Amino acid sequence: MSNVPKMSENFVVFLLDNQSYALPLNIVERIVRAVEITPLPKAPNIVFGIINVQGQVVPVVNVRRRFGLQEREIDIDDRLIVVRTSKRVVVFPVDEVDDVRGTSKHKMIPAERITPGMEHIAGVIKLNGDMILIHDIDRFLSLDEETLLQNAIDRLEHETNT
Repeated sequence: MSNVPKMSENFVVFLLDNQSYALPLNIVERIVRAVEITPLPKAPNIVFGIINVQGQVVPVVNVRRRFGLQEREIDIDDRLIVVRTSKRVVVFPVDEVDDVRGTSKHKMIPAERITPGMEHIAGVIKLNGDMILIHDIDRFLSLDEETLLQNAIDRLEHETNT
């Protein structure tokens, strides 16, 4: 990372089915090994369930489903990326975390310039010959999904406290 240009942004690059994706480093709280996920009744179908992250109930979202990739069970060798959205902390299960890479901000191509309708992608960057899709984490869950998720977590917390 020594020659990162000024006006740069760092990204955590991860793989799903050998395709590279990225999240801005400043929203990534931690990366951990896969753990058992507890199902969350009445959560939106984009949510696998929940895990406990330092005493906090955190939803695990199905990135594969959102991007139309072939679904598979989470493997013990997978990684969980804990990220902070503007509304909540969520977890993304990924096949593997590749690296943290930096690039000049002007090298990012906004998604709308590539193809309309990529609402979950903020843009694309080209790093070392790879085209990497950058997630728009704040648009990952729809308003309806966000509401269903919050209601499911509230119900769980109410049941646990009574």
